[in-house]
Amino acid sequence: MSQRRAAITALGTYVPERVVTNDDLAKMVDTSDEWIRTRTGIETRHYVEPGTPTSVIAAKAASDALRRRGIGAEEIDLIVVATVTPDMLFPATACLVQELVGAKRAWAFDVSAACSGFAYALTVGAQFVETGRHKRVMVIGADVMTSILDYKDRTTCVLFGDAAGAVILEPREDGSGILDFAHEVDGSGACYLQMPAGGSLRPATHETVEQGLHYIKQQGQHVFKYAVRKFADASERLLLHNGLTGKDLDLFVAHQANIRIIEAAQQRMQLPEAKVIKNIRQYGNTTAATIPLALKTALDEKRLVPGNLVLLAAVGAGFTVGTVLLRWSDVS
Repeated sequence: MSQRRAAITALGTYVPERVVTNDDLAKMVDTSDEWIRTRTGIETRHYVEPGTPTSVIAAKAASDALRRRGIGAEEIDLIVVATVTPDMLFPATACLVQELVGAKRAWAFDVSAACSGFAYALTVGAQFVETGRHKRVMVIGADVMTSILDYKDRTTCVLFGDAAGAVILEPREDGSGILDFAHEVDGSGACYLQMPAGGSLRPATHETVEQGLHYIKQQGQHVFKYAVRKFADASERLLLHNGLTGKDLDLFVAHQANIRIIEAAQQRMQLPEAKVIKNIRQYGNTTAATIPLALKTALDEKRLVPGNLVLLAAVGAGFTVGTVLLRWSDVS
């Protein structure tokens, strides 16, 4: 008997219409198109209109996935939203999405794992499908990073964009679906990438606002070095655990944080350009949305077909590391 696995059966995305170029940012902060492109690979990113919350763009991606799958929201059993820019500390953004899309039968919760959020949420949702407890699970990665950017800090404000991506997980016994995953955390790296205030450690005060502690703070060199090493280490370890190497992969879908990080992992795993998705140039780092956006790019470019062996990989604040190995299904 074939093993029951959770497979992605639909993919939906939402990217805001407003495009912000490197030259646009150069008018706001001391930077340049050349400085950004050569250090990150980013040329443009998309911004929501001011005041647009994460729940709204997450719901748009969810609705897109439902439309493509041809089912109603009432057929979803569970919604898991990966985000570090929730509408508010509570209730969970997933609860707001549940209401917006009309998924009346679904329960819902958030996962906070920064740039690894989608990988974490995907494997959490998969457990409910694989055990038979649920038939359909919606997993969403969505972030409005512009809500926590400091436009006086050129090292961070140039990196991020806003977007959302959603997938529907359903059971399959045809060999497709999530084959394995390996996640890890190194909490000693928490200080290198964080939003310092707004939680119980530093509740919001006039002082925390004046000091800009509700914006993202990053020690770039520490994050870069860790990410370069961990992208490849974690990916190779998951492949080895399954008796595979980079040569067996059909597609490597990495979190789109920095083109140099992606290419370092690509080189170490000896992957040709055709097997690596890179769309950071158009979207920048959209945090939990980068992997579903990259999967959409792969579909649009006809680089994903049923049966393909795909590796997802991400490194994020925490430090969090997430890798997922899957056999691509027939996706709507």
